[in-house]
Amino acid sequence: MSESKSAPVALWQQLQAVAHALAQVRRGASGTTALEGVSPALRPGVQALLFQTLRHLGRAQALRAQLATRAPAPLVDAMLCTALALAWDSEQAPYEPHTLVNQAVEAAKKSRNLRMQANFLNACLRRFLRERDALIQATNHDVQAHWNHPVWWVKRLQKDHPEHWQQILRTNNQAAPMTLRVNASRTSRSALQDMWAAKGVASHPVGEQGLVLTQATHVHEIPGFSEGLCSVQDAAAQCAAQLLLKDFAPMRAGLRVLDACAAPGGKTAHLLELLNEQSEVLALDIDPQRCERIQQNLKRIGKVATVVAADAAQTRTWWDGQLFDAILLDAPCTASGIVRRHPDVRWLRRESDIDNLAAIQKNLLKQLWPLVKPGGRLLYCTCSVFKAEGDDQVKTFVEHNTNARLMPSLGHLRPQNETSTAELADNLPGDHDGFYYALFEKIPAP
Repeated sequence: MSESKSAPVALWQQLQAVAHALAQVRRGASGTTALEGVSPALRPGVQALLFQTLRHLGRAQALRAQLATRAPAPLVDAMLCTALALAWDSEQAPYEPHTLVNQAVEAAKKSRNLRMQANFLNACLRRFLRERDALIQATNHDVQAHWNHPVWWVKRLQKDHPEHWQQILRTNNQAAPMTLRVNASRTSRSALQDMWAAKGVASHPVGEQGLVLTQATHVHEIPGFSEGLCSVQDAAAQCAAQLLLKDFAPMRAGLRVLDACAAPGGKTAHLLELLNEQSEVLALDIDPQRCERIQQNLKRIGKVATVVAADAAQTRTWWDGQLFDAILLDAPCTASGIVRRHPDVRWLRRESDIDNLAAIQKNLLKQLWPLVKPGGRLLYCTCSVFKAEGDDQVKTFVEHNTNARLMPSLGHLRPQNETSTAELADNLPGDHDGFYYALFEKIPAP
């Protein structure tokens, strides 16, 4: 191992990188994009600190407003909010608050773009340490600070889920576990779990084919992953292929299936794991680079699909005229159900995005429904908890398509962790993200 990789990483270095990444997210970049420029040696620690910062950003911004009534320059503000987000809750702080403050000031002193503001940062953060309880008390009635979500997001959840909005927000602020899907065409869940246990990897079952790791780890350190025996996929997302193909069991041979918005390929892979080899799967995605990711994921599990870079709504550009037995439409959405895994989403979205994305979803349903065989199925799903992307969308679709029969479906799955299972008896058991599912059958013409 080279010296650069083995040398310990100072906390101030990580905080510098987190502040730069946070500044990028505030300019509209995704967390994934913001982390791409971080060196491999720093990235794991920076990602962990960035995610925690994003989960507490509402509180941090409210505290910063108490400490500095005029917002400082973007990078200075990002460093200040990073330190406040990580230090304000001493029980959840990754480091002792005084250590975080010292290292944040050190990060500023060692940064060409921040050193002129090091004294300002030091003054603000020292005041925070002195007056911490009073400052927190002053922000407790700020909705965004209390829930660490934009106010419009909180109001939307109160309207859509009046009985469960608080639980959804609390769950969103927790880190998600690492969940994997067992490749049922290659092994059984019990066999894979036993193999993991023999190698010191603890897990517990979730759903029909899922295993949740007790301790998250790099995928290539998971026994059987490189060989295609399992794939990373949340328990809620694992329901897609199972629901779509359930009514075709046990006759899953010779089916023609479309995965309309397929990247990065997890659901495509799951479909192929459940289908007979005589079936064919067409996987579409509008982004050619994301199509390459689909191919890579399928190669790892030893499965083959026809992968095409195309806009699913522009059917004339890719459809060969043959109807499908089953279509999976995992439509573009706000991703409001997977905030645990992508804490940047809440700060990147705008309320207007909901209606804009709902229009895209509506058009995809309109364009793809004619491609379903009579007696065939279409599964509509989104990783959203907003009703406009779920129940409302489906109600409108059924009203305008008299040949669409809504089959028993899961509807809105609210995100939950293990501690909330008893509270949400009507939700799926176990730990999972937020999702929406509606299964339609095309009624044959009389």
